[in-house]
Amino acid sequence: MSLLDVLQKKKDEPAEDVAQNDPIQAAPKDGQMHIGEAAKDEGKVVIMSEAEDANKKPAEPAEIPYATTFDEDSIPKILNEIFLEAIKQHASDVHFKPTEDKFMVYLRIDGTMIEHKAFEKIFHNPLIARIKILSSLRIDEHRLPQDGKSAFDAGDGKEVDLRVSVLPTQFGEKVVIRLLEKNPKMVELRDLGMLPNILMKVERHLTATYGMVLAVGPTGSGKSTSLFSMISTFDPSAYNISTLEDPIEYKITGVTQTQINTEIDFDFPDGLRTLVRQDPDIIMVGEIRDQKTASLTIESALTGHLVFSTLHTNSAVGTIQRLLNMDIDRFLITAAVKLIISQRLVRKVCSSCRESYPVPEKYYDLFGEDSEVHPKEAFFYKAKGCDQCKNTGYKGRIGLFEVLEMSPAIEELVINNAPHNEIEDQAVKEGMILLRKDALYKAMTGDITIEEAIRAMA
Repeated sequence: MSLLDVLQKKKDEPAEDVAQNDPIQAAPKDGQMHIGEAAKDEGKVVIMSEAEDANKKPAEPAEIPYATTFDEDSIPKILNEIFLEAIKQHASDVHFKPTEDKFMVYLRIDGTMIEHKAFEKIFHNPLIARIKILSSLRIDEHRLPQDGKSAFDAGDGKEVDLRVSVLPTQFGEKVVIRLLEKNPKMVELRDLGMLPNILMKVERHLTATYGMVLAVGPTGSGKSTSLFSMISTFDPSAYNISTLEDPIEYKITGVTQTQINTEIDFDFPDGLRTLVRQDPDIIMVGEIRDQKTASLTIESALTGHLVFSTLHTNSAVGTIQRLLNMDIDRFLITAAVKLIISQRLVRKVCSSCRESYPVPEKYYDLFGEDSEVHPKEAFFYKAKGCDQCKNTGYKGRIGLFEVLEMSPAIEELVINNAPHNEIEDQAVKEGMILLRKDALYKAMTGDITIEEAIRAMA
């Protein structure tokens, strides 16, 4: 018999007192629930009808997780504490995940999911409802996904945009919130983690007056950060700089930034068509998502504009094939694309507690025959954990980079439909450092662990 059936059947019957030695108290006439010590030990909330005699066997208990304290007025405070801690830890996302008997909160810090707090299941609905209210979402809708946004004041003039995604699951609604600082600190180009020779290549191409620079990689690899670091090197008073973004992540003084809004059919191609009529010197397109956007960005790069954009590919050479798959002509690719930066983000070893150790023999094969460093003479690093890194051994992130320049030799290979490996071999001959080599180098210099390097190489 369900809890609702019990309450419906017994609602008109008179209540009797509960025996003093009964560990579970009956619900008083005011309708409140009281939980005895025996129920607490079993992790259950047992509600007795007003008519049940103390000597009678109680109705089948409702097996829901027990909460030692629960006050609806505390929900806003709990949610604020979660957001404040997430911002303090520099988390990029907060995950509110229901399970069969718990309600978990995770923080994504430096790209890794870390458990923040576990609540009893009874907290699930109130916390999700509070998030929906803040995000102007329907609190009575539990079957369909919803997307919304809100803002959070973290104090000291620091505001954070909240991008909310609600997804129904078998255990209730799961919510993931992306945290976006309204005025994040701009990362300088030299602080991204590029090796000196890679940095010189990038800076040389920033002096060009036309052409396309692409930052490529999977989601969360820091592509937008790299583009903004490059754009911030230009003087806005000397150049007409315009961007198309979804969403606007960094606010740059003097730069014209436009938010894409697909809800009103204002997408990247529409914005780009208008933008080129605004007499721009430098254009940034947040992402090339389709053939139309790719074609317009290529055209813009060929008509006297310096264009920056991002693309989802796994390697620098693979970007060429991706553009070909979008029906962009080989001759246009070689004429427009000047630089491709493939990148990943990996966790940095905590500099406060890191320790060096000789390279284990099982990793010797990673060095290769052409390695300038013999593995027996090299060292890797690991961290034991400390207060500075919250005992994780990692603190902050650094980029791994693979930069391809469109040289005359590369152009000829692309036009002649050369295979991927031939183009890559030629680029390496011309000085391109592969991602796996950059990862191995940073493992030897103590920036990352070999485990992070291998994960990035995969």
